[in-house]
Amino acid sequence: MKLFEADPTFFALLLGHILAMEVLAWLIVYLLGPGWVPSTLAALILAVSQAQCWCLQHDLGHASIFRKSRWNHVAQQFVMGQLKGFSAHWWNFRHFQHHAKPNIFHKDPDVTVAPVFLLGESSVEYGKKKRRYLPYNHQHLYFFLIGPPLLTLVNFEVENLAYMLVCLQWTDLLWAASFYSRFFLSYVPFYGVPGALLLFVAVRVLESHWFVWITQMNHIPKEIGHEKHRDWASSQLAATCNVEPSLFIDWFSGHLNFQIEHHLFPTMPRHNYRRVAPLVKALCAKHGLHYEVKPFLTALLDIVGSLKKSGDIWLDAYLHQ
Repeated sequence: MKLFEADPTFFALLLGHILAMEVLAWLIVYLLGPGWVPSTLAALILAVSQAQCWCLQHDLGHASIFRKSRWNHVAQQFVMGQLKGFSAHWWNFRHFQHHAKPNIFHKDPDVTVAPVFLLGESSVEYGKKKRRYLPYNHQHLYFFLIGPPLLTLVNFEVENLAYMLVCLQWTDLLWAASFYSRFFLSYVPFYGVPGALLLFVAVRVLESHWFVWITQMNHIPKEIGHEKHRDWASSQLAATCNVEPSLFIDWFSGHLNFQIEHHLFPTMPRHNYRRVAPLVKALCAKHGLHYEVKPFLTALLDIVGSLKKSGDIWLDAYLHQ
């Protein structure tokens, strides 16, 4: 069915609209001045551009665009480094662990978040051992303060820089430096250094909200715990779910609303997920595997509901066991 063949036009348009947004944000400030309204508009456009950069570098990291792995990696270094200021090697190091063992403690870095948040089986473990580093029964509330706002700005920035220095990724460091040089040379003339820093922080916080909600709506509400030694396909389905597709949701989420298909076929170009989804659904039905699809807003609310459920389980175990 040629489902592993990438459409060059599709990905060229993706890169083109990212670059267009970067230019548009600068032109708004250049033409309208650094007032609050143009600055807010520029920050929103830059945040959307940065979010779409996450999606494009993700495609490249999975070698789903070019036929040669080397071309995918060089392009990923450009998108991740020059357009985002991060290390491609760092991303691949943590993301491939996630794909190998999704939602498995100490193997998937995306869910190894204790003691800040308790997910899945860690709730019972912390409760039984009387561990209370934070009020976990309220984690669904403090999630809004330290989860979406700070992941990219704080956690990713620190972890990314530490990885490049410790692992001696000097090429990635130069790519990241080129992003910061371009950003501040573009905006310091309008805002000065403090204002440009404020714009940078605003963009990072906005894109961080996108990253957390979009990447976790398919995983946090699913089973999270220790290794169950399932077969590979079953382990992927147990840790993932889909979100109902639409043209907007497909674009906004970078086709991660087809999370099941992505985890089963990580090197497949994402524009083919819609075509393979009915086949995957039929295969799951044949083998008795749960193929879950939910509305977009339900998927977002389930993140908060899952955190609350885990916090309640922790509190019950803490008080009664």
